[in-house]
Amino acid sequence: MKNSDLLKDLEKCVRCGSCKAYCPTYDEAETEAMGARGRLTLLRELMLHRLKPTPVLNDKIFSCILCGACAGLCPSNVDITEDIYRGRNILKQSDKKRRHLRMLAKFFVQRPALTFRMSQILQYIAFPYLAKKGFIPSNFNLPNVPFKDGQQVYKVSKPRGRVAIFTGCSINFLYPHLGVSLINILLKAGYEVVVPSGEVCCGMPLRTLGMEDEAIELAKKNVRIFGKLKVEAVLSLCPACVLALKNQYPKMIGKGINAAMDVSSFLLDKLDLHQLSLIAKRPATVTYHDPCHLMYGLGVKKQPRELLKTIGINVLEKKQEGCCGSGGLFSLSYRDISNRLLQKQIESHSETGAGTIVTACPGCMMQLSKAGKDRPVFHIIELIEEAYCGSNEL
Repeated sequence: MKNSDLLKDLEKCVRCGSCKAYCPTYDEAETEAMGARGRLTLLRELMLHRLKPTPVLNDKIFSCILCGACAGLCPSNVDITEDIYRGRNILKQSDKKRRHLRMLAKFFVQRPALTFRMSQILQYIAFPYLAKKGFIPSNFNLPNVPFKDGQQVYKVSKPRGRVAIFTGCSINFLYPHLGVSLINILLKAGYEVVVPSGEVCCGMPLRTLGMEDEAIELAKKNVRIFGKLKVEAVLSLCPACVLALKNQYPKMIGKGINAAMDVSSFLLDKLDLHQLSLIAKRPATVTYHDPCHLMYGLGVKKQPRELLKTIGINVLEKKQEGCCGSGGLFSLSYRDISNRLLQKQIESHSETGAGTIVTACPGCMMQLSKAGKDRPVFHIIELIEEAYCGSNEL
């Protein structure tokens, strides 16, 4: 989308305010500029050269958590989140507040393995400080090895199908055991599994920082790699990755990975549910937290709940839906808002009486786990593996 196309989309806004209905940052600040309509207006004035980039303007545009709650609410079909991404790209040169985050993000994307090894060495010094400041859970440690190292193909006799896994940075470097759980399930279900080499970051973290050109290069690489595979599905345990591959790539480079899909949707359709049985190691009553990109971006809400109920888990619904406050890098730049959103969700979970939280996003896992050890947080794939496989098999 060129600047003229961005302005054309912004001009469609009729200022009705529908987009503010579920906006988490507007709920916290209750000022027009902290809601979707206000941000669109600011971007429009910027494009018309009636406003200049300033730290205050940058702060309002970058304060959007990009949860997608406003998606589908606009009667004029303004692509709100995409316009925010494009606006950030325009403002990145004047945005000094996040310059160090951009440097770190660029270094990680170019040298992910080196960054991981450096983080392993530094974690014993840095992690206690980061936990004290509320950036990470108090009991979090990096794994000894990442999930993948080069291309891996897991074969089964008489395969019923072939799928690929888009690992994503969080699963690869922070929660590799979740990737193992997914492979165990797929193998038992009779699928050959391909974990291709050469996969790079989906690009969404870079887009949130306004690094559009860099994100486009990553998108091209991933489309090239996964486009060569003859698979019926490209599965990811991270909804943000699926959203990028399937919905954002066509807007960025004109082509996406159409086979990309959420794990719970695939498993609900493909697993023999009669083989599922509850393993008593996990609590029988939980609350489920809807990841924003899964619920708003991909429209997946009922599938995870149906899977949990199928394995005998009672899902207690909390009264308040909404963002946990993670938003990827949002929680680093806007800690106060992030923490308030987190506390709202924790209180809502607590009111149900369930002692365990289940979600389907590694980012939400990290954020919700900050609330303390007394309320464990699991990815849904962990519970499905125990019910379907009984124990780790890989």
